[in-house]
Amino acid sequence: MSNKIIGIMGAIPEEINGIVSLLTNKKEHKIGKRTYYTGDLNNQNVVVVYSRIGKVAAATTVSTLILEFKITELIFTGVAGGIHSSLKIGDIVLGKSLIQHDMNAQPLFPAYEIPLLGKSYFDADTTKLELATTAILELLEQQHLHHVISDKDLKKFNIHQPQLHIGLIGSGDLFFSTNNQKEKLQANIKDVLCVEMEGAAVAQVCYEFGISFTIIRTISDQADDHSTVDFQSFIEKISNVYSIEIIKNIIK
Repeated sequence: MSNKIIGIMGAIPEEINGIVSLLTNKKEHKIGKRTYYTGDLNNQNVVVVYSRIGKVAAATTVSTLILEFKITELIFTGVAGGIHSSLKIGDIVLGKSLIQHDMNAQPLFPAYEIPLLGKSYFDADTTKLELATTAILELLEQQHLHHVISDKDLKKFNIHQPQLHIGLIGSGDLFFSTNNQKEKLQANIKDVLCVEMEGAAVAQVCYEFGISFTIIRTISDQADDHSTVDFQSFIEKISNVYSIEIIKNIIK
């Protein structure tokens, strides 16, 4: 077994429960109103936890993973709302870079720049990004996800041939549920692929501690007026399975 300790995070229980069920030598650790699960996954030391929703919750949780559990790298898995027109429900986004789209300390600092850090974008480690890319493409090319998700559930969400997209993810303490929100973000940050509520905060903490991170998001909705339709069902039937299969294929 390697000396690596991989932290695995999701925002809600449904995003990590499947991973927890796969652990061997599992132990529970309760810190700061969270339960951290240590154990082995494919002969690799891991720590699994859900942070709760939002940037503060995510930053608090990843800080604990780094300081208390001494993780050497982090994988965050969950759902996101699609912003770019090329994204369809069921597609997968790998964060090449992350930005906090709700950070604005103007006129003291430029829009989106983290005050006193001098950075707006947090870039993923190239090697880890390539590893995740290979693992995800392998699943997609073999249509593996179609073998572990029922045809009924795939049809319900109109998922046929999921695609992998690699690029910019926007994070903020805001659930996108209107066309107006989406159009405003598209005008302000033209290259953003999708939005969620934790990734860039996690990326910032990892950057400050020198820890590599991989942010993986499954598109659950189009971040518009219809974004709340069957959201919970999507997490339970689709994204939970995606998370399990992708992480198993990365850690092997």
